[in-house]
Amino acid sequence: MPFRETFWNIPHWAEIAQYVLAVVTMVVFAYGVFRRFRRWRMGQPERIHKAYGRRLRDVVADVVLQLRTAREAYPGLMHLALFWGMVALAIGTALATVDWDVTRLFFDFQFLVGMPYLLFELLLDLLGLGALVGLALAAYRRYVLRPARLQAEPARRTRWDDGYVLILLMLIVITGYLVEGLRLAVVRPDWATWSPVGNLVAMALSSVAEPTDRTLHVGLWAVHGLAAFGLLASMPYTKLFHILAAPLNIFYGRSQTPGTLAARPTGAPAGVSGWRDFTWKQILDFEACIRCGRCQDQCPAHASGLKLSPRDIMIKLDAHLWEPANGRKLHGDVITADELWACTSCLACVRACPVYNDQLRAIVDMRRHLVLEGSMDTRLQDALANLGRYGNSFGQSERARAKWTQSIEPKVKDARREPVEYLWFVGDYASYNPILAGITQKTLEVLRHAGLDFGILYDGERNSGNDARRAGEEGLFEMLRDKNLATLSKCQYQAILTSDPHTYNALKNEYGPELAKGRPILHISELLDQLVASGKLGLSRKLGATVTYHDPCYLGRYNGIYDAPRRLIRATGCELQEMPRHADRSFCCGAGGGRIWMDEGEVKERPSESRIREATGLAGVQRFVVACPKDVTMYQDALKTTGQESRLVVQDIVELVHEAL
Repeated sequence: MPFRETFWNIPHWAEIAQYVLAVVTMVVFAYGVFRRFRRWRMGQPERIHKAYGRRLRDVVADVVLQLRTAREAYPGLMHLALFWGMVALAIGTALATVDWDVTRLFFDFQFLVGMPYLLFELLLDLLGLGALVGLALAAYRRYVLRPARLQAEPARRTRWDDGYVLILLMLIVITGYLVEGLRLAVVRPDWATWSPVGNLVAMALSSVAEPTDRTLHVGLWAVHGLAAFGLLASMPYTKLFHILAAPLNIFYGRSQTPGTLAARPTGAPAGVSGWRDFTWKQILDFEACIRCGRCQDQCPAHASGLKLSPRDIMIKLDAHLWEPANGRKLHGDVITADELWACTSCLACVRACPVYNDQLRAIVDMRRHLVLEGSMDTRLQDALANLGRYGNSFGQSERARAKWTQSIEPKVKDARREPVEYLWFVGDYASYNPILAGITQKTLEVLRHAGLDFGILYDGERNSGNDARRAGEEGLFEMLRDKNLATLSKCQYQAILTSDPHTYNALKNEYGPELAKGRPILHISELLDQLVASGKLGLSRKLGATVTYHDPCYLGRYNGIYDAPRRLIRATGCELQEMPRHADRSFCCGAGGGRIWMDEGEVKERPSESRIREATGLAGVQRFVVACPKDVTMYQDALKTTGQESRLVVQDIVELVHEAL
């Protein structure tokens, strides 16, 4: 027989009222979703690439399994318990309703009977307890531990929103257990032990007289129902909307590789001056944000004391969508130029976000408007002008680009004039910075030692435009790209090689498929790793040093090159000790996104200095190995400013290989 005790003591009029309230709830909910959808439609169009299989895998991984959320133990456990507990209770309520009011009334059939019902009761009881544990952990974390990353701005709004959600969820779970416990205390079914939490509540309430039980039961049932309907109705108007927006955002996320910065949609303004200039997908980003602060925790600009918090950027943009027409402007009133120019484009915020928000894209789109307005740092303006005039940020003649080769014999091949196997795209810093000339020459010696056929572009090479693009100068990037592509199209080569991860990213991801045409684009660490593994490059000397390695943002997070540099380091006979923040959690040096061309501003500690202190905290580490010319510059300077020159040596990975030959 079906367990009809489930709806014990509920008057018929109360069941009818429940369905009337359900209809009202659906109307309020639908209107709220419609308001959101209408707001998305006001944004610019954006084409989403299909790849539905990959998108569904993302939803399974980060909505169902919540793998990104689970990377951090405390908040991961908290959210998993809360999420799955509330999902189970919602599904259980729906199943019980269908069983009682649909299949029983219309088909004279119930599926929640016998053993299925007992398992149903047990599962819901335990998962509901999990939800309660998750809520307790959330409340303790927010109101007792109070981590800095949860103290978002505007604080009043977020505190009210978070408090409302926690109180309502707790009310639903607790009243649910009280209703269950009172029912079991009066009915006393022989299966009560299958509802362990409810049974404990029943034993605690067993002293209450039955008439009081019945009255209290109906009252609590009504409070439970009102809280549940209130939660559903308010979902589109509160933080709870992320329950819908986050899965959508994850499904529609990752439309391109991380290293490809999205261009503005055809017909859209060149930069974002007002919120309607954002695409509908970017507006969905703002509304999907759960204000968890993981992006802020990973942000080097925020850690250094600059005004940028990627979390607050998203919160303020979301709030701005709903502001009345009060004359507040996006630029200046909502988001300041200082916030936008502080970004190093390291991608750490994007990688950390559990709902796939793209904070960097929004920042770059707003930077594009500032560039059009000429609102930028003077040094940055000069660097961009040099890129446009000379093709390099140093403001030096194109003819000086290959000056570092003057003392080298035989002369390095000119890839514009004769075919080569490897076309070496040297990059600005490796070409012009006198501090790096020795490393560039050692790179050449290693390549010759391996017997490779390679050449360079001499004065035909231009800056790749990677950082100009992330500084918001889209037109300059396109000019540099087109000039480089025109030069490369006249060359005969089988692969492109570079030691600069910024250049590597631009060539690989932003120059378009016409560049590669099946020919690999390699970072120097990838090529040397391949040569060592194949035996073409023999490393006869074991260095025996203890080193640590810094993952460059544009090699690691942007392009997933983590293993090749580590294999190469170990091949030189060095012992590698990983820093606490490594691989996709690596901490940016602070040079990217054009920051290397800007005034630093008032900082507590530069990202590069923070990184050096992290490295010197490792026992026995003698060398700080990098794989980017900008990293050499940034970290050698940081060694001086932190007073660690006698403790640590900064070396490019090519220097290790050269020493081990």
